[in-house]
This record gives sequence, structure tokens and C-alpha cells, in this order.
Amino acid sequence: MRELILLRHAHADSAAAGQDDHSRGLSATGRAEAQAAGDWLREHGLRPDRVLCSDATRTRETLAALGDIGEGEIYEDATIYEASPGTLATLADANRDAERLLLVGHNPGLEQLAALMHSGQTGDYRGMPPGGIAVLRLPVDVNIEPGIATLTQFWWP
Repeated sequence: MRELILLRHAHADSAAAGQDDHSRGLSATGRAEAQAAGDWLREHGLRPDRVLCSDATRTRETLAALGDIGEGEIYEDATIYEASPGTLATLADANRDAERLLLVGHNPGLEQLAALMHSGQTGDYRGMPPGGIAVLRLPVDVNIEPGIATLTQFWWP
């Protein structure tokens, strides 16, 4: 079995005048949420072998605020920003050699991927809050497809 950990970025500041969405950083609340998420991951022994992180400022800041979550490889991937569940599944499949993959990204893609993998329906679950974590367990040698995974843990700050 392998694990896919989905982490939605923590709360971000509102965009300043002329600032694009991609460059919004974390708010003070978001930094605290991300630190709490890192604490939760460590408490549950969920140290990823590999991390794929959106290149948006708020996701990179979320990842940094987690603190020490292990020595796994970390990659930024611009395709995670505004990604569909299909794009995220393709990324996860391309990294199936990682026993525990952490994907740091955005809604609605993350919550739709979690629902699709667990129940087979993208609309079954709504509400992966900022800083929320979904842990999915799935077979090692299979492609990600609807209903393939078991949702083993769900946490939010």
C-alpha cells in the first residue's frame, strides 16, 4: 500500500490592490494553521518520501511553516495551481514510487480528488478547509481511479 496526503494551503491574506491571486501569502492565522498541520503530521508519523507543492506563494509558505516533516524530496510544480482532479491524479500516478506522497495545493481540485478516490464521486464531499489534510491509502501498483482509495484520516486546524 502507498499513501497520498493531500494538504490544502492554509488561510491566505486577501489580494492587495493590483496583486494577482498566485502571489497572495499566508495570513497570521494561516501561518498558525500550517504550524498546527505540521505538528499533526509529526504526531501521526506521516513523514512524506516526496512532496509536490504548487508554486503559488501561499502553498510554498504553508509547506515552509510545517517545519520538519522529514527529509523527503521536495518539488514545486506549477501545474498544481488551479489543477483539476484529473491533473492531480496524473501527478500522483507519476510519483507512485514514493510510498508516502504529500501534495500541497488548492481547492476545488484537492477536495474533488479526495472524494473521487474515496467514493468515486467528485461531488460527495465538500469542505476541505484551509490547512486541511486528507490521508488516502491505495494499492501500490495501480493507477488512480474512482473509488481506488480508503480515506484513513482527515484533519483540519
